[in-house]
Amino acid sequence: MMETFGPAQLLACYARGVFPMADAREDDQIFLVDPDRRGVLPLVGFHVPRRLARTVRAEPFQIRFDTAFDQVVALCAEAAPDRRETWINPIIQDLYAQLFAMGRAHSVECWRDGRLVGGLYGVSLGGAFFGESMFSRATDASKVALVHLVARLILGGYRLLDAQFITDHLSQFDAEEIPRAVYHRRLAAALETTGVFGDQPALAGVAALQVISQAS
Repeated sequence: MMETFGPAQLLACYARGVFPMADAREDDQIFLVDPDRRGVLPLVGFHVPRRLARTVRAEPFQIRFDTAFDQVVALCAEAAPDRRETWINPIIQDLYAQLFAMGRAHSVECWRDGRLVGGLYGVSLGGAFFGESMFSRATDASKVALVHLVARLILGGYRLLDAQFITDHLSQFDAEEIPRAVYHRRLAAALETTGVFGDQPALAGVAALQVISQAS
């Protein structure tokens, strides 16, 4: 990757539908990906499984936004029992730290007893939010973070939630896999709008679920 590749160039990549990855955590290069089929999560019709909805209502975590962005990215980059290797290398960590400083990247965080136990991060551009990675150190923590992200995006007027690739973890939320050309059309439409991530406190669990239900 060119030495001049910085946050402005990274945002331009998102605007044309590509995103960066590395082959491994210790790799010293990144490459750009434009998959034939793209995973997206619906903002209208987002499905919250019944058991997870009970967990969200019970509020086992304190939900925060943007209070520990670097820590979220670092925890997403760590190996885990179900994920021996990650694609988040130091170059990617630095790029997203710069996007966060520009107000273009955000984190959703689940805290319990003063400890960060789950969360996710992604990039905001126009009316599109590009989910990058998530982690969980407590049962359902990343899923709860995703529910709160979706509620916030709906309230903020976003049009697209890009999940990059479909996984078993995401399929339960009615994620869909669409051809590249369809994705690019949806992205272009979303970029014509402006989503507002905002800095307001997180909604209560019940309120987050109501926002999602009302959008459907």
